[in-house]
Amino acid sequence: MVQLYKRVFGRGPGRASTHFAGPNTIICTLEGSFTPAERAMAELGEHQRLRETRLMFQHAREDDFRETVARITGRRVRAFVSGTDTHEDVSCEVYYLEPDGDAATKAADVVDE
Repeated sequence: MVQLYKRVFGRGPGRASTHFAGPNTIICTLEGSFTPAERAMAELGEHQRLRETRLMFQHAREDDFRETVARITGRRVRAFVSGTDTHEDVSCEVYYLEPDGDAATKAADVVDE
């Protein structure tokens, strides 16, 4: 995600972490990724405009985000959700993966118990 952010936004985050949230969901948290122009928008109180601009770019490059996760995991990304807290410069990318046969079976077993 750090490399992808650098390529898409021209600047990578200061901190990033990625975790599975269950067998078919990945959450990437990125902090300190605003460009100087985005930081200026936040300082001017243009938080809604900043959210809209960031979201537009993230979804304009949605295929890049999906392809990166699919390549790394070997699984199809079924859904992609992106969000940004413009007051704290924290973003998240959430990926819902197509269930993996073994993982889906194990998850179903846990639910049934």
